[in-house]
Amino acid sequence: MIGRRTFLTASTATLAAPALISRAVAQSAFNWQQCKGQTISVSLTKSPRADNLLAHQKEFEALTGIKVVSEQLPEQQQRPKMVMELASGNPSFDVTHFSLHVSKRIIGTGKWLEDLRPYLADTKLTSPDYDFADTGPGPLAAITQPDGRIDSLPVETDLWLIYYNKKIFADHGLEMPKTFDEMLATARKLTDPAKNMYGFVGRGVKNANVPVWTSFLLGEGQDTVTPDGKTLLTDTPDAIWAGEYYKSIMRDCAPPGVVGFNWNECQTSFMQGNVAMWLDGVGFCPPLVDPTVSKIADHVGVGLIPAGPKAHYCAMFNDGIGIPARSKVKHAAYLYCQWATSKKMALNLVNMGGGASPRLSTYKEPTLKPPTQEWLTTLLESLKIARLGLPEIVPVTEFRDVIGIALTNMIQGADVATELHKATETFKPVLEASLKT
Repeated sequence: MIGRRTFLTASTATLAAPALISRAVAQSAFNWQQCKGQTISVSLTKSPRADNLLAHQKEFEALTGIKVVSEQLPEQQQRPKMVMELASGNPSFDVTHFSLHVSKRIIGTGKWLEDLRPYLADTKLTSPDYDFADTGPGPLAAITQPDGRIDSLPVETDLWLIYYNKKIFADHGLEMPKTFDEMLATARKLTDPAKNMYGFVGRGVKNANVPVWTSFLLGEGQDTVTPDGKTLLTDTPDAIWAGEYYKSIMRDCAPPGVVGFNWNECQTSFMQGNVAMWLDGVGFCPPLVDPTVSKIADHVGVGLIPAGPKAHYCAMFNDGIGIPARSKVKHAAYLYCQWATSKKMALNLVNMGGGASPRLSTYKEPTLKPPTQEWLTTLLESLKIARLGLPEIVPVTEFRDVIGIALTNMIQGADVATELHKATETFKPVLEASLKT
């Protein structure tokens, strides 16, 4: 697992790579039409990041003469389909968009994607204005495999924060909480089931709910595994504290049926005006402030996740995009990846409110126009306290499934310590087996 210090600084050798690549491509002529007439198939995970790529896809086709056939699937479908096809050696796609916090290690272990370092250093394939050195140290660490290979390019950094209803807070004379204790107390004050009003909502469905719990665990200054990725820390006193907090705020302050909520159900509840606070990713803001779909468009606040008892971090996740090693149109696929992670597309992503840019220059652009200034301010402050929200292990999906079941059981009243100990013991052999491969 990559810790916060590693994420913020990376290694000297790794950070030197973008500068070397940048100098290599400087001043060279570039032909975007070099693969004109080819067709590429792109697999996308349904998300604001994919929406950004699809919204501008015709621009890429006009720029390159390459035809793009895109498939956008919900993450619960796209993730296993991608892994299955890559493992088969005969993927149906030439480009894949994926969550690094879910698929990085399994993809890296299988070496299913192209190492992009030679592509980045090739002046015929990489535009001189791509500027890979503009990549932030956190995203750079996220796309770098333990053996140094770079088999994806960074699309986005997701940061978890609090969306809150300013009108509800004002009507009750309350302010955005600064600590976890204050957040729970505030959520309880704002919960009135008789009026269909709830103080908090977060993901309750198995697997998707784990980042909510880890967000609370980071408030104890603890990760879910040791830095070497070999020992679970999921039933420690701090983990149990985070579980108790998750149980309390979800059981006492969330809408009925929250045990089955993913982000979309949370978003809908919040937009309907029935929820005061929602903890989730930075990229979900656009619909909230859109008056055509949101009842609270004029009342949406965005705030930094409150501080925990021992530490103040926000959970961070990263998306990448890469090329299957078995693709027959790798150069055309690389042009797409290069375009998808360009400065222009990173700026488009932030302007649409779809997430945080992995590029350092985005926030200095004069045409930067985020959904709200408060959203941008919170995003920038969150970057300063960002820390990985999931462990970088091969069986991270199984990890989320096992821990996720424990969390759903807690919402339904099960004992926290018992559930976390059972989940830890269940997952231990899975983790141990993965370390032997």
